Amino acid sequence: MKPLEEITKISSQLPLPVLQDINQRIGDWLASGGKETDSYIHQQLRFAKRFVKEESE
Repeated sequence: MKPLEEITKISSQLPLPVLQDINQRIGDWLASGGKETDSYIHQQLRFAKRFVKEESE
């Protein structure tokens, strides 16, 4: 599964401000010429997963 698809899948588990921040960061990255498969997008996915995990503990 692609990183953006995974973020979309868990997006309902993220508070709106966190989701907006991730969305803005990814949008800025892509607008500056980045690709969906770049490590920066994977970094945002890792952050989202960590946030969800910590909130569920």
